[in-house]
Amino acid sequence: MSNPNAKTYKILIIGGGASGLFLAANLDKNLQNSTAILEKNAQFGKKILASGGGRCNITNRHISFKNYLGDVEFIKQSVSKLKFSDVLNFFSELKFSEQKDSQFFCADSSKAVLNSLLKKLKECDLYPNSEVLEVQKDKDEFIITTQNAKFKAQNLIIASGGLSYKALGSSDIGYKIAQQFCLNVQKPLPALVGFTVQKDEFWFKHLSGVSLPVCLKFNEFEFNQDALFTHKGISGPAILNASLFWQKGQITLNFVPNFSIKKLENSKKQLSTLLPLPKRFTKEFLSSQNLLDKPYDSYNQVEKAKVLKLFSYSFAPAGNFGFERAEITKGGVKTDEILPNFQSKKEKGLFFIGEILDVSGMLGGYNLHFAFASAKILSEFLNAKFSKTSAF
Repeated sequence: MSNPNAKTYKILIIGGGASGLFLAANLDKNLQNSTAILEKNAQFGKKILASGGGRCNITNRHISFKNYLGDVEFIKQSVSKLKFSDVLNFFSELKFSEQKDSQFFCADSSKAVLNSLLKKLKECDLYPNSEVLEVQKDKDEFIITTQNAKFKAQNLIIASGGLSYKALGSSDIGYKIAQQFCLNVQKPLPALVGFTVQKDEFWFKHLSGVSLPVCLKFNEFEFNQDALFTHKGISGPAILNASLFWQKGQITLNFVPNFSIKKLENSKKQLSTLLPLPKRFTKEFLSSQNLLDKPYDSYNQVEKAKVLKLFSYSFAPAGNFGFERAEITKGGVKTDEILPNFQSKKEKGLFFIGEILDVSGMLGGYNLHFAFASAKILSEFLNAKFSKTSAF
């Protein structure tokens, strides 16, 4: 099984995205000299470039386990090791502005964030266009096969991300490697993704492009953010965040969260004029309820009950837009299989960081922050490990 022609590294990282690049950038320079990153795409960090609408919402002032789906204790332990200010300090040559929901966007662009990371990797060997086909273990070394070459590594880090955004070159190789080494994987599912709708909500599709603030509720969850109607159904920040936690059943939308029901009474204005809603929305809503546009007091009791659905509209999504439109993947390598330093409990020298793990964050910089936090913790472990080795 041993291949004498394979290039040997102390550390080999599969995946040149946020977690893989941040890990390598935080390694000691002498360790970077024996580190390689294999990236399936021709371009490193494609998802970084797409994040935040091209402005990279890199972290959030209020990082908390409450903003994640996954094992609470594992998440607490991980995100507590990296403050939002640590992330900003790491990228100190760039300027960030704190915007809506306490998230930090790059004042320049996502490309500036990616370039900042790549500049810190001058000692590493970077291999684009290197899709991993197979991983094997020979004694204390991993043998990694790509379509172009073979590599050997003492430590193998899986930072290959999830299945979302196939257009950005996502891959299931990380899950396959985990299962090969007998780690349990929670079924990967699309998350931070829009909802498709059932027949009763087909009127949503006529509103494609319309956005408005809503209060969304289901079970113990509540999101006060915007909803965006699309030709497929409904999306926007409130919906995307809900999709992280929703599995099935009803959700309820208040389409006028900042408007009092009492203002409807004794007003002579037509609903489309009185309500602080896009007229296009009000027209479609009334049509869906077989109502005419007129003052609230002009409706009978049955009609008034239909109007009041604006304040509590319940529906069950048909499903979601799928991995093609999902911003992240929920599920992944189960964290009860992973040590606090992100090493597999079952296979020494095998590590998993970032989105490949069963840890998923809400919108707002939380997922990038976890990618960085997991990478930073692992970098500290590897730096300490090899500094001790070199001391003898």
